[in-house]
Amino acid sequence: MSQDFKGLMFGLTGVIIFGLTLPATRIAVSELDAITVGLGRAIIAAMLAALYLFITKARRPDAAEFKKLAITAAGIIFGFPLLSAIAMQYTPASHGGVMLGILPLATVAASAIFAGERPSLAFWACSTIGAAAVVLFAILEGGFKLQLADILLVASVLSAATGYAIGGRLSKTLGGSNVISWALVISLPVLIPPVLYVAPDLPQSVSFNVWMSFIYVSVFSQFLGFFAWNKGMVLSGIARVGQLQLLQPFITLAAAAIILNEPLTWMTVGFASFVVAVVAVGRKLQVR
Repeated sequence: MSQDFKGLMFGLTGVIIFGLTLPATRIAVSELDAITVGLGRAIIAAMLAALYLFITKARRPDAAEFKKLAITAAGIIFGFPLLSAIAMQYTPASHGGVMLGILPLATVAASAIFAGERPSLAFWACSTIGAAAVVLFAILEGGFKLQLADILLVASVLSAATGYAIGGRLSKTLGGSNVISWALVISLPVLIPPVLYVAPDLPQSVSFNVWMSFIYVSVFSQFLGFFAWNKGMVLSGIARVGQLQLLQPFITLAAAAIILNEPLTWMTVGFASFVVAVVAVGRKLQVR
Protein backbone atom coordinates (compact mmCIF):
# COMPACT_ATOMS: atom_id res chain seq x y z
CA MET A 1 0.00 0.00 0.00
CA SER A 2 1.62 3.24 -1.18
CA GLN A 3 1.85 6.36 0.97
CA ASP A 4 -0.42 8.21 -1.45
CA PHE A 5 -3.08 5.50 -1.24
CA LYS A 6 -2.89 5.50 2.56
CA GLY A 7 -3.33 9.26 2.54
CA LEU A 8 -6.42 9.03 0.35
CA MET A 9 -7.90 6.36 2.60
CA PHE A 10 -7.31 8.49 5.70
CA GLY A 11 -8.80 11.47 3.93
CA LEU A 12 -11.82 9.47 2.77
CA THR A 13 -12.32 8.23 6.33
CA GLY A 14 -12.40 11.81 7.56
CA VAL A 15 -14.90 12.83 4.87
CA ILE A 16 -17.19 9.92 5.74
CA ILE A 17 -17.03 10.79 9.44
CA PHE A 18 -17.90 14.42 8.77
CA GLY A 19 -20.56 13.45 6.23
CA LEU A 20 -22.44 11.44 8.87
CA THR A 21 -22.37 14.29 11.39
CA LEU A 22 -25.66 15.99 10.47
CA PRO A 23 -27.75 12.77 10.40
CA ALA A 24 -26.26 11.72 13.75
CA THR A 25 -26.91 15.20 15.17
CA ARG A 26 -30.52 15.10 13.99
CA ILE A 27 -31.04 11.80 15.82
CA ALA A 28 -29.37 13.15 18.97
CA VAL A 29 -31.48 16.33 19.13
CA SER A 30 -34.68 14.32 18.78
CA GLU A 31 -34.50 13.67 22.55
CA LEU A 32 -31.60 15.78 23.84
CA ASP A 33 -31.48 19.58 23.78
CA ALA A 34 -29.19 21.41 21.37
CA ILE A 35 -26.83 22.69 24.08
CA THR A 36 -26.19 19.18 25.38
CA VAL A 37 -25.54 17.88 21.87
CA GLY A 38 -23.72 20.92 20.48
CA LEU A 39 -21.49 21.69 23.45
CA GLY A 40 -21.64 18.47 25.46
CA ARG A 41 -20.01 16.59 22.63
CA ALA A 42 -16.97 18.85 22.89
CA ILE A 43 -16.59 18.01 26.59
CA ILE A 44 -16.27 14.31 25.76
CA ALA A 45 -13.84 15.13 22.94
CA ALA A 46 -11.81 17.41 25.23
CA MET A 47 -11.23 14.55 27.67
CA LEU A 48 -9.85 12.43 24.83
CA ALA A 49 -7.80 15.39 23.62
CA ALA A 50 -6.26 15.92 27.07
CA LEU A 51 -5.27 12.25 27.17
CA TYR A 52 -3.72 12.52 23.70
CA LEU A 53 -1.72 15.63 24.60
CA PHE A 54 -0.49 13.97 27.80
CA ILE A 55 0.59 10.76 26.06
CA THR A 56 2.34 12.55 23.20
CA LYS A 57 3.86 15.15 25.54
CA ALA A 58 2.82 17.87 23.14
CA ARG A 59 4.34 21.29 23.74
CA ARG A 60 2.16 24.02 25.12
CA PRO A 61 1.11 26.80 22.73
CA ASP A 62 2.68 30.21 23.24
CA ALA A 63 0.69 33.40 23.77
CA ALA A 64 0.27 34.18 20.06
CA GLU A 65 -0.81 30.60 19.32
CA PHE A 66 -3.21 30.67 22.25
CA LYS A 67 -5.07 33.62 20.74
CA LYS A 68 -5.43 31.79 17.42
CA LEU A 69 -6.57 28.67 19.26
CA ALA A 70 -9.30 30.71 20.94
CA ILE A 71 -10.60 31.88 17.55
CA THR A 72 -10.38 28.35 16.17
CA ALA A 73 -12.32 27.03 19.14
CA ALA A 74 -14.98 29.71 18.75
CA GLY A 75 -15.57 28.51 15.20
CA ILE A 76 -15.35 24.72 15.24
CA ILE A 77 -16.06 23.88 18.89
CA PHE A 78 -18.72 26.42 19.81
CA GLY A 79 -20.18 28.00 16.68
CA PHE A 80 -20.55 25.16 14.22
CA PRO A 81 -21.62 22.36 16.60
CA LEU A 82 -24.15 24.46 18.52
CA LEU A 83 -25.65 26.25 15.51
CA SER A 84 -25.94 23.07 13.44
CA ALA A 85 -27.47 21.20 16.40
CA ILE A 86 -30.16 23.87 16.76
CA ALA A 87 -30.77 23.82 13.00
CA MET A 88 -31.19 20.04 12.97
CA GLN A 89 -34.17 20.44 15.28
CA TYR A 90 -36.07 22.18 12.49
CA THR A 91 -34.81 20.90 9.13
CA PRO A 92 -33.88 17.56 7.52
CA ALA A 93 -30.24 16.47 7.51
CA SER A 94 -30.34 16.25 3.69
CA HIS A 95 -31.27 19.94 3.54
CA GLY A 96 -28.35 20.76 5.83
CA GLY A 97 -26.02 18.66 3.68
CA VAL A 98 -26.69 20.89 0.66
CA MET A 99 -26.36 24.07 2.72
CA LEU A 100 -23.00 22.95 4.11
CA GLY A 101 -21.72 21.98 0.66
CA ILE A 102 -20.35 25.48 0.20
CA LEU A 103 -18.04 25.15 3.23
CA PRO A 104 -14.81 24.49 1.27
CA LEU A 105 -15.19 27.75 -0.67
CA ALA A 106 -16.18 29.61 2.49
CA THR A 107 -12.99 28.36 4.14
CA VAL A 108 -10.85 29.79 1.33
CA ALA A 109 -12.76 33.06 1.59
CA ALA A 110 -12.12 33.12 5.34
CA SER A 111 -8.43 32.47 4.65
CA ALA A 112 -8.38 35.62 2.54
CA ILE A 113 -9.72 37.62 5.46
CA PHE A 114 -7.85 36.05 8.37
CA ALA A 115 -4.83 34.22 6.95
CA GLY A 116 -3.52 36.60 4.29
CA GLU A 117 -4.37 34.44 1.25
CA ARG A 118 -5.39 36.23 -1.98
CA PRO A 119 -7.98 34.39 -4.10
CA SER A 120 -8.40 35.48 -7.71
CA LEU A 121 -11.42 37.38 -9.02
CA ALA A 122 -12.52 34.18 -10.74
CA PHE A 123 -12.60 32.45 -7.36
CA TRP A 124 -14.76 35.18 -5.85
CA ALA A 125 -17.13 34.91 -8.81
CA CYS A 126 -17.31 31.15 -8.32
CA SER A 127 -17.96 31.59 -4.60
CA THR A 128 -20.75 34.06 -5.30
CA ILE A 129 -22.42 31.60 -7.67
CA GLY A 130 -22.14 28.81 -5.10
CA ALA A 131 -23.51 30.96 -2.29
CA ALA A 132 -26.38 32.13 -4.51
CA ALA A 133 -27.23 28.50 -5.34
CA VAL A 134 -27.35 27.59 -1.66
CA VAL A 135 -29.59 30.57 -0.84
CA LEU A 136 -31.88 29.76 -3.79
CA PHE A 137 -32.17 26.16 -2.63
CA ALA A 138 -33.06 27.29 0.89
CA ILE A 139 -35.71 29.69 -0.43
CA LEU A 140 -37.30 27.13 -2.76
CA GLU A 141 -37.45 24.46 -0.06
CA GLY A 142 -38.71 26.97 2.50
CA GLY A 143 -41.74 28.08 0.52
CA PHE A 144 -40.01 31.15 -0.97
CA LYS A 145 -38.70 32.45 2.33
CA LEU A 146 -35.66 31.79 4.48
CA GLN A 147 -36.29 29.66 7.56
CA LEU A 148 -34.57 30.01 10.93
CA ALA A 149 -32.72 26.75 10.26
CA ASP A 150 -31.27 28.18 7.05
CA ILE A 151 -29.92 31.24 8.85
CA LEU A 152 -28.40 29.01 11.53
CA LEU A 153 -26.79 26.76 8.90
CA VAL A 154 -25.28 29.75 7.08
CA ALA A 155 -23.95 31.03 10.41
CA SER A 156 -22.52 27.56 11.15
CA VAL A 157 -20.73 27.58 7.77
CA LEU A 158 -19.20 30.98 8.54
CA SER A 159 -18.14 29.76 12.00
CA ALA A 160 -16.56 26.57 10.68
CA ALA A 161 -14.83 28.38 7.80
CA THR A 162 -13.26 30.88 10.20
CA GLY A 163 -12.14 28.11 12.55
CA TYR A 164 -10.68 26.06 9.69
CA ALA A 165 -8.86 29.05 8.21
CA ILE A 166 -7.22 30.11 11.50
CA GLY A 167 -6.63 26.52 12.60
CA GLY A 168 -5.15 25.59 9.24
CA ARG A 169 -2.58 28.34 9.44
CA LEU A 170 -1.79 27.47 13.05
CA SER A 171 -1.27 23.82 12.08
CA LYS A 172 1.92 24.80 10.27
CA THR A 173 3.63 25.50 13.60
CA LEU A 174 1.61 23.53 16.14
CA GLY A 175 0.53 20.50 14.09
CA GLY A 176 -2.99 19.67 12.94
CA SER A 177 -3.78 17.09 15.62
CA ASN A 178 -2.42 19.35 18.35
CA VAL A 179 -4.51 22.28 17.12
CA ILE A 180 -7.85 20.49 17.53
CA SER A 181 -6.68 18.91 20.80
CA TRP A 182 -5.53 22.17 22.41
CA ALA A 183 -8.60 24.01 21.11
CA LEU A 184 -10.81 21.44 22.84
CA VAL A 185 -8.85 21.50 26.10
CA ILE A 186 -8.79 25.29 26.47
CA SER A 187 -12.53 25.37 25.75
CA LEU A 188 -13.45 23.17 28.71
CA PRO A 189 -13.93 25.96 31.30
CA VAL A 190 -16.44 27.65 28.99
CA LEU A 191 -18.15 24.46 27.83
CA ILE A 192 -18.99 23.00 31.22
CA PRO A 193 -21.25 25.74 32.75
CA PRO A 194 -23.96 25.81 30.02
CA VAL A 195 -24.05 22.01 29.82
CA LEU A 196 -24.43 21.75 33.61
CA TYR A 197 -27.15 24.42 33.49
CA VAL A 198 -29.36 22.35 31.15
CA ALA A 199 -28.46 19.01 32.77
CA PRO A 200 -31.46 18.99 35.19
CA ASP A 201 -33.81 19.22 32.19
CA LEU A 202 -32.45 16.11 30.50
CA PRO A 203 -35.10 13.41 29.99
CA GLN A 204 -34.95 10.56 32.48
CA SER A 205 -35.02 8.00 29.72
CA VAL A 206 -33.05 8.41 26.50
CA SER A 207 -33.12 5.82 23.72
CA PHE A 208 -30.07 3.78 22.76
CA ASN A 209 -29.93 5.26 19.25
CA VAL A 210 -29.83 8.78 20.64
CA TRP A 211 -26.95 7.99 23.01
CA MET A 212 -25.03 6.24 20.22
CA SER A 213 -25.53 9.27 17.98
CA PHE A 214 -24.32 11.58 20.73
CA ILE A 215 -21.24 9.41 21.29
CA TYR A 216 -20.60 9.43 17.53
CA VAL A 217 -20.60 13.23 17.20
CA SER A 218 -18.50 13.48 20.39
CA VAL A 219 -15.79 10.92 19.64
CA PHE A 220 -15.72 10.84 15.85
CA SER A 221 -17.09 14.14 14.47
CA GLN A 222 -15.47 16.35 17.12
CA PHE A 223 -12.18 14.49 17.56
CA LEU A 224 -11.10 11.43 15.55
CA GLY A 225 -12.37 12.80 12.24
CA PHE A 226 -9.80 15.60 12.41
CA PHE A 227 -7.02 13.09 13.00
CA ALA A 228 -7.94 11.07 9.93
CA TRP A 229 -8.36 14.20 7.78
CA ASN A 230 -5.06 15.77 8.90
CA LYS A 231 -3.19 12.48 8.48
CA GLY A 232 -4.50 12.17 4.94
CA MET A 233 -3.33 15.67 4.02
CA VAL A 234 0.12 14.96 5.45
CA LEU A 235 0.52 11.76 3.42
CA SER A 236 -1.05 12.78 0.11
CA GLY A 237 -1.07 16.57 0.14
CA ILE A 238 -3.71 19.17 0.90
CA ALA A 239 -4.87 19.67 -2.69
CA ARG A 240 -5.23 15.96 -3.51
CA VAL A 241 -7.01 14.99 -0.31
CA GLY A 242 -9.02 18.20 -0.30
CA GLN A 243 -10.81 17.08 -3.46
CA LEU A 244 -12.33 14.20 -1.48
CA GLN A 245 -14.39 16.78 0.40
CA LEU A 246 -16.54 17.04 -2.72
CA LEU A 247 -18.06 13.70 -1.69
CA GLN A 248 -19.28 14.97 1.69
CA PRO A 249 -22.69 16.38 0.63
CA PHE A 250 -23.53 13.12 -1.13
CA ILE A 251 -22.49 11.08 1.91
CA THR A 252 -24.81 13.23 4.03
CA LEU A 253 -27.68 12.79 1.55
CA ALA A 254 -27.18 9.02 1.40
CA ALA A 255 -26.97 8.73 5.20
CA ALA A 256 -30.08 10.86 5.64
CA ALA A 257 -31.99 8.62 3.24
CA ILE A 258 -30.75 5.33 4.71
CA ILE A 259 -30.64 6.14 8.41
CA LEU A 260 -33.41 8.72 8.73
CA ASN A 261 -35.60 7.66 5.79
CA GLU A 262 -35.55 11.21 4.47
CA PRO A 263 -36.80 11.40 0.86
CA LEU A 264 -34.22 12.22 -1.80
CA THR A 265 -35.90 14.71 -4.13
CA TRP A 266 -34.58 15.66 -7.54
CA MET A 267 -34.24 19.24 -6.36
CA THR A 268 -32.06 18.24 -3.41
CA VAL A 269 -29.81 16.01 -5.50
CA GLY A 270 -29.69 18.58 -8.31
CA PHE A 271 -28.68 21.47 -6.08
CA ALA A 272 -26.16 19.28 -4.24
CA SER A 273 -24.59 18.31 -7.57
CA PHE A 274 -24.46 21.92 -8.74
CA VAL A 275 -22.89 23.14 -5.50
CA VAL A 276 -20.30 20.35 -5.63
CA ALA A 277 -19.49 21.25 -9.24
CA VAL A 278 -19.02 24.90 -8.28
CA VAL A 279 -16.77 23.90 -5.37
CA ALA A 280 -14.75 21.63 -7.70
CA VAL A 281 -14.15 24.54 -10.07
CA GLY A 282 -13.43 26.95 -7.22
CA ARG A 283 -10.79 24.72 -5.67
CA LYS A 284 -8.78 24.83 -8.90
CA LEU A 285 -8.79 28.60 -9.24
CA GLN A 286 -5.75 30.63 -8.23
CA VAL A 287 -5.24 31.46 -4.57
CA ARG A 288 -2.01 33.30 -3.73
